[in-house]
Amino acid sequence: MPSIHIPRSWRLPERLVTPESVYLDRRRFLASLGIAGSGILLAGCARGDGGAVEDEAGQAASVTGGGGGSLADYPGAPGIALYPAARSPGFAVDRPLTQEKNTARYCNFYEFTSNKDVHRYVQDYKPYPWAVEVGGLCDNPKVWDLDALLGQFGLEERVYRHRCVEAWSMVVPWTGFAFAKLVRQSQPRNEARYVRFTSVLRPDELPGQKTQTWYEWPYYEGIRIDEALNELAFFTVGIYGHPLPKPNGAPWRLVLPWKYGYKGPKAVVRIEFVNEQPQTFWNDLQPGEYGFHSNVNPSRPHPRWSQASERVLDTGDRIPTQRYNGYEAQVASLYPGEDPY
Repeated sequence: MPSIHIPRSWRLPERLVTPESVYLDRRRFLASLGIAGSGILLAGCARGDGGAVEDEAGQAASVTGGGGGSLADYPGAPGIALYPAARSPGFAVDRPLTQEKNTARYCNFYEFTSNKDVHRYVQDYKPYPWAVEVGGLCDNPKVWDLDALLGQFGLEERVYRHRCVEAWSMVVPWTGFAFAKLVRQSQPRNEARYVRFTSVLRPDELPGQKTQTWYEWPYYEGIRIDEALNELAFFTVGIYGHPLPKPNGAPWRLVLPWKYGYKGPKAVVRIEFVNEQPQTFWNDLQPGEYGFHSNVNPSRPHPRWSQASERVLDTGDRIPTQRYNGYEAQVASLYPGEDPY
């Protein structure tokens, strides 16, 4: 008798993945957080522009600044020989992809600036070559060259929803590998319960680390080890079929689609397995607004706005937010009962 495959509720046919659509009618978001003049800004969601994003000459962004291009535009990028990666149809979503040039111009990378125009500040940043140290409570610590790491794990493309804590959303095709592969390769010990991430610290290349002195650089984040092993946890090195442009987190970033976007650190240089819940960047700054887990939860309002709905950036439409950003079937078992904040 042939085996019967029952697809999961979130795994939709490839035919439902809409081609890249026009990224229209974005409204300008005010995201500054006035705390005693400190200049602290909303995590991962600073001011944006209304309408499509272009430079002063009305042209699309350059590849250096972010905005697409061919593989030839990324000389020396880790894993370049592995592109194009095959799309995994099981991770399709029933919403249009956000147009690439606007994703590159509507992004957050506070190490450069707290505004959306990250592409204006990346010229001195050198994301290749790249090494990452994996250590802590594991039996196979190692300093990886990112190119060698990708050669061992390979690449695939996944289409994920992306939900910002400021209640806007987009849909992105990421290229990368399941984080679980690296976790298992590292052989964490039984006492390891969390994973801590540290991002790059290069103030001479990342001007925001010089000008935004009220932040404790470098950026640091953390998740539970069972979250890291979930099939959705994804380390990405590419977007739209080519390596990540600098504004989008080059050379690699963590993507956790059931959490608010700031839980995915960019330009990671160290991964540690630890036995105590690690401190995290935004939770340390404003624990009442940014919890350790930060799962997408429409029933838990942000202290300054509702999270019950979100604005789709390509159309401006307001749609209901789904619990865990639509990935409840895959992650709810991680949080029995009420999911933690």
